[in-house]
Amino acid sequence: MNQTPSADEMSGPCPISPTVSAVFGKWSAEVLWSLMHTGPLRYTQLRAQIPGVTPKVLTQRLRQLERDGLVSRTYYREVPPRVEYEATEMARSLAPLFADLERWTHTHAPSIAAARRAYQGPTIS
Repeated sequence: MNQTPSADEMSGPCPISPTVSAVFGKWSAEVLWSLMHTGPLRYTQLRAQIPGVTPKVLTQRLRQLERDGLVSRTYYREVPPRVEYEATEMARSLAPLFADLERWTHTHAPSIAAARRAYQGPTIS
């Protein structure tokens, strides 16, 4: 499992790397996006919001995001027990960044797709 970044890692050559890793690691953005746009969700509801994620990976992402303070987990002592996940205030503070990235994506996605189609990667002989 990932360790908490040290002070040196936080001020390394790319000071945003720990944040990018936490927020934009595999499936993390999808989890945060869903929770920020829908509010609290149970595990099965969240999984339905994110097609393609496996139960194991979703569980790992939720634990990592909870550890990093971006997701809160609330356990309700009911019969049957109920657990809900919610974006924390810190995660919600990322909303302007997500909105900027959404606009950037809408603007540049066609150019990226064209570049990918045109790319002639190295050939192996």
